[in-house]
Amino acid sequence: MTHRPLIAPDGSAPSRFCFGTMQFGGAADARESRAMYDAARAAGINFFDTAYLYTGGESERLLGQFAASEREKLIIATKCAHPGPATAEVITREFDESRRRLGMDHVDILYIHKWCEQTPLQDSLRALARLVDDGAIGHVGLSNFAAWQVMKAAGIAADMGLSITILQPMYNLLKRQAEVEILPMAMAEGMLVAPYSPLAGGMLTGKYQRGEEGRFTTNAQYRARYAPAWMEDGTRAFVALAREIGVSPATLAVAWVAHHPGISAPIISARSAEQLRPSLLALDVALPDDLHARISDLVPRPAPATDRLEELAG
Repeated sequence: MTHRPLIAPDGSAPSRFCFGTMQFGGAADARESRAMYDAARAAGINFFDTAYLYTGGESERLLGQFAASEREKLIIATKCAHPGPATAEVITREFDESRRRLGMDHVDILYIHKWCEQTPLQDSLRALARLVDDGAIGHVGLSNFAAWQVMKAAGIAADMGLSITILQPMYNLLKRQAEVEILPMAMAEGMLVAPYSPLAGGMLTGKYQRGEEGRFTTNAQYRARYAPAWMEDGTRAFVALAREIGVSPATLAVAWVAHHPGISAPIISARSAEQLRPSLLALDVALPDDLHARISDLVPRPAPATDRLEELAG
């Protein structure tokens, strides 16, 4: 199925990076959230991501306030049905609440936030198809779906005259599973990819190894996600390389993600405008292939989908 282009209401193409508002109204108060929004806009970002789940709705409310005066220039994405279930009732109810919070009748992308074992995909996608037909959403996205789940959804959606436009997987130097199937699949199928967590929850900045606080100090899920010892070793090597070439580790981490040809717009985020600055600087960084390869070699590559490990030698 042919995908309609993702554009803002005024016809603008999406920016090279997307700004994620997960911290709005949480770790970032309204004043700091506004400062980050303004910094992102000053850097040319017109693509903003939020979710029904984030900060009890404050993320959507604050983004809606900031975006109100220039809505036509922006691409706004939100997500629903996490923790679920992804039933038509939940999708419709949560999206209606998201629109009220945002102060918007229409959003450009609505993602199913997470694969739902309990709900038939037909039911979830039929609800999204109705929202597209009603003009309430422009594009359908899938977040945290495996490649086989995406293709199953795409097949069902096609029978409804619906297409899956964009995916939102996790992707960073320490979490490279997307390289195995999701990114090749998206490139083959013409799907956009806006991955989250390019800084690995802040780990790739080296701050936790310096004893600083952040998401790992307050969230056991993030600590478990990046617990393997090889990730600690890879982070040390990465931070040392960044120091060697005179680039902030945050800038380098985002630039590494953006280098992959299957990536449409890395989602960058922060708790303050000051913390955001190095990620924004990556907008002006184009990694040479040899430097990208050198960084990639700092950590193990994921096994190929067929598990033919000898193919990694190529």
